[in-house]
Amino acid sequence: MDSRTQYNPRTVEEVFRDFKGRRAGLIKALTTDVEDFYNQCDPEKENLCLYGFPSEQWEVNLPAEEVPPELPEPVLGINFARDGMQDKDWLSLVAVHSDSWLIAIAYYFGARFGFDKSDRKRLFNMINELPSIFEVVTGAAKKQVKEKSSGLNHSGSKSKSNSKAQRAPEPQVKQAKALEPKDEEEELEEEDEDEHGDTLCGACGENYGTDEFWICCDICEKWFHGKCVKITPARAEHIKQYKCPSCSNNKRARP
Repeated sequence: MDSRTQYNPRTVEEVFRDFKGRRAGLIKALTTDVEDFYNQCDPEKENLCLYGFPSEQWEVNLPAEEVPPELPEPVLGINFARDGMQDKDWLSLVAVHSDSWLIAIAYYFGARFGFDKSDRKRLFNMINELPSIFEVVTGAAKKQVKEKSSGLNHSGSKSKSNSKAQRAPEPQVKQAKALEPKDEEEELEEEDEDEHGDTLCGACGENYGTDEFWICCDICEKWFHGKCVKITPARAEHIKQYKCPSCSNNKRARP
């Protein structure tokens, strides 16, 4: 029997369980089993695909012969690019295509079994709580959690101290939900909520929320929703010293 023959999940929870199993298998191929995976992707062979299974196993194989296939197929020919790229770049490329395939599989089941708008949204939110395969393979997921933890520690010491830091100030940024496994994410969110639960936005006066992007003024040390001061996370990364609108206006008003 073809090892790609699988059961068909019918509920949101079953589809998500299927997604997690396939994802775990693909991550295993691209991390702990990477040497074996590399050797199986021989460029001299025909078009090969990387499959992940609900059983958390993986397989490099030829694409399904049936047309159209029973399930969406992974990207073809991953073996042909192996020797023409740096290893890390090749693995990153396979990871990106694997992420796309997992989403295709999940939403294929959703369409086939009539998921409505709320079901699709719930499925997406469950999937989005996990780091993507690309983030795991490239180390981006761990970096995001490390940066968030560092930011929280720095902002905590800043809020508790009455004296300003002597070193050159840097913009304080509160990250959105970290893309790490749930146990680590919950710990960080609990720490974030405990430390900043009473923080109010200097512009709108609303409370701090862990799912929102915030930035701190390095002059008055007030926190602001990014949307309230029109600062995006991408833009904040390039700001060495952030000044809120009030502090910027005060400086301009000086004779």
